[in-house]
Amino acid sequence: MTVSIRRSSARFVDRGAGRVTHHAFAFGSHYDAEHVSFGPMVCHDDHLLGSGRGFDEHRHADLEIVTWVVAGALEHRDSFGGRTVVEAGSVAVLSAGSGASHSEHATVDGPARFIQVWLTPESPGADPTYAVDRPALPPNELVQVAAPRSDAVLSVVRLDGRSSVTLPSAPRVHVFVASGALLRSSLAEPLHPGDAFLMTDEPEHTVAAGVPTELLVWTFDA
Repeated sequence: MTVSIRRSSARFVDRGAGRVTHHAFAFGSHYDAEHVSFGPMVCHDDHLLGSGRGFDEHRHADLEIVTWVVAGALEHRDSFGGRTVVEAGSVAVLSAGSGASHSEHATVDGPARFIQVWLTPESPGADPTYAVDRPALPPNELVQVAAPRSDAVLSVVRLDGRSSVTLPSAPRVHVFVASGALLRSSLAEPLHPGDAFLMTDEPEHTVAAGVPTELLVWTFDA
């Protein structure tokens, strides 16, 4: 049983024209043998894009790409001929499968921040798909928002600053502070935006927010 903390300040940082990305795991020119993956999670990026800025068309294959928009709105175009505006509080899942090209840019009316996770697929080579959902998020309730694999679930909770939430027990749990802050607990000193818990074979844990806080919670059964 282990709990480790990946602080925002320890992430690898990339900067480009109108964008900043914080990588949790080894990516591109950034390599760290101790931070390559967490179960099927091979990428956990925190992207901040200026108005109209982002990533031009590029290709992926055999990845489950899950995007949660924290603020602003993200315009997505893909090789299926689709154009979708993904608003804050929405989740998008691109199953790249046998291969898909897409672009991602903040809309022209303002900056955007989104968290993007890449998972290895259960069935390589499948037909690519793309879907967007904007789930209802009752305050202080952990809500499942995506299940890109049978053994991988993303849940989101918005704490009002006076509440706590019990994190699930699973072989692997990844808890990311998208906004707000968690109070000091038996697990750690306070956690701030961009910080994350990585738990392996842990029992349930309860965490409390000091201010309105949004947590992205991944559970993996392997």
